[in-house]
This record gives sequence, C-alpha cells and structure tokens, in this order.
Amino acid sequence: MDHKDYWRKQGDEPLFPDILWSRPQTKHGAGKLAIIGGNSHGFGAPGMAYNTTLQSGVGVCQVLLPDAVKKVVKSLLPDAGFAPSTPSGSFSRKALDSFMADAAWSDAVLLSGDAGRNSETAMLLESFVEKYSGLLTITQDAVDYFKETPQQIIDREQTLIVLSIAQLQKMFIGVGSPTPITLSMNASHLAVALRDFTLEHAAGIVTKLGDIMFIAHNGQVVSLRHEPKTWRVETAARASVFWMQNPSKLLEAVASAIVQQ
Repeated sequence: MDHKDYWRKQGDEPLFPDILWSRPQTKHGAGKLAIIGGNSHGFGAPGMAYNTTLQSGVGVCQVLLPDAVKKVVKSLLPDAGFAPSTPSGSFSRKALDSFMADAAWSDAVLLSGDAGRNSETAMLLESFVEKYSGLLTITQDAVDYFKETPQQIIDREQTLIVLSIAQLQKMFIGVGSPTPITLSMNASHLAVALRDFTLEHAAGIVTKLGDIMFIAHNGQVVSLRHEPKTWRVETAARASVFWMQNPSKLLEAVASAIVQQ
C-alpha cells in the first residue's frame, strides 16, 4: 500500500479546514469537559489542562482533584471539585462515585495525569474506564496505570491516548505487537506501525517522534511538525475540546487542534 493511501502530512495549512470554520460560536454549544487528575505531590497537569481548555474554546470545564490537595488548590482553582484520597494523597477507590458524577455531567472526560503511583488508584481507574462509555482522553502517567492491561484502553471505543514514544513502545510490547517501536525508527516506519495498530485496535493514538507529531485512528495517519518538548498535557487538553465538539471525527478534530497549538 502506498503511503498516500493512509498517511497525510499537515503543513502550515490545516488538512481539515471545515473543523476550524464550524467551531461553536457560543459557550452554550462548545461542550462540557471534565478534567480528572492530580495527587498531593503534584497537580500541575490538571491545572495546565484546565488553562489550555479555556484557551481552546471549551464551553464549560470542571476539574476533579483528590481531597488531599484541597487546602492548597482551593485558591488556585476555586471551582475545582474534590474526591476521596488515599493516605498517600492519590485518588482512592471511594472516588469512583465522584468520577462517575463528573462523567455524567460532561460531554467528555480527560484523565490529565499527575495521578501518582498507587495500587488503589489503579483499581479506581480500571473501574472507571470499564463503567464510563463516553469520550475519554488519557495522557501522561494516567496511561501508565494500564501498562498491565493495555487492552482495556486500546480496544475501547471513543478513546484517545496521548502518549510518549517510550509509553507507546511498552504498549506495543504489552499487547504482543510484532512491530517494534524504537526511538531510532524513522517516520515512515512509525506511520506503518500506527496504521496497523489502529486497524486492529479501536483507540486513537497521538505520539511524537523527534519533532514530528503523529495522530492515528482507524488505519489513517496524520503527521505534522511540532517543536515544544512539553506537549502531552496541552495536546491532550486541546484535542479533547476539538474532539468533543466533533465527536464523530476524531482524527480530523485532533489534527486541527494540534495545528492551532
């Protein structure tokens, strides 16, 4: 198969201008996004995601953090909600009701990361992903919670995973993919690997090789140059907003979100 059949390269001009032209003009029609993340040792990711979504044209955004950070964060994010935490300051299993309530309120959910390392949080996230069926974006260390059970997110419909090449490598190994992912592979080989992977698995993938960002879904791949070194949380946040506003066009929406970044 020729690369042009499945791989498109986006330059300065957007590949999907209709996504940009048809964006909601009012907050009422711009969607409700729930951002979930943070722990007592770090909550920069949900804060960054929140600021990015506001800049990206979200209608309403709600942040859910573990209650261990309530005293510190309340002045920084006065509208944030809080859910039960473990003694170490990560979300506890008792937070599931809060997760589900925010998911029911929203049009999409972003697991923004800074979730920490906690076995109870792992069980919570697995339960949430199993119960929630809506649009879900997962990034940063929230992805790592599924390294032992990658099928739970890669075979889930309405899922976007924004992850590093190192995380993608572990994911490919975890599902027994015959294609090795390496930091030294070239863009063409990665495009082929992403095409094959997303033909077999339902989730959309966003990753970055050097200064090239790749978006893949349903065997289609878009790439574009993207310089910033810190990119996962901001990209996931922008992608969540654009995708939420175009729920049937994951690839097109995410590519458009990134070209506007």
